[in-house]
Amino acid sequence: MRTKIALITLAVLSTAAFGQAGQAGKGGSMGSSNAQGVQIQGNTDIKANQENATAVASGEGNVAKNTAGAIKGGTQIQGNTKIKADQKKTTAVAQGKNNAAENTAGQIGGK
Repeated sequence: MRTKIALITLAVLSTAAFGQAGQAGKGGSMGSSNAQGVQIQGNTDIKANQENATAVASGEGNVAKNTAGAIKGGTQIQGNTKIKADQKKTTAVAQGKNNAAENTAGQIGGK
């Protein structure tokens, strides 16, 4: 069960990294219809692994995240990029009003 969750997480993260990249436009620059899009020129290799990762948010307006090997919005990469992220026994817990918790490994861009 945990192996399936890790594989699904890896697939989602890889899709997020490659799926938001726009095509090369006039003058060789890359464009995106999303102002917060990811622009990649070059090869990108992402290897991410999470084990026993848990994210829990309780209360009002809370966010708990576990992120491994991600390229977040608003990022422009030129050249070859390799990301290797490994998290084990990772836990993020947010409790109470307006709290946030995040475990991040191998992230480029974002807040």
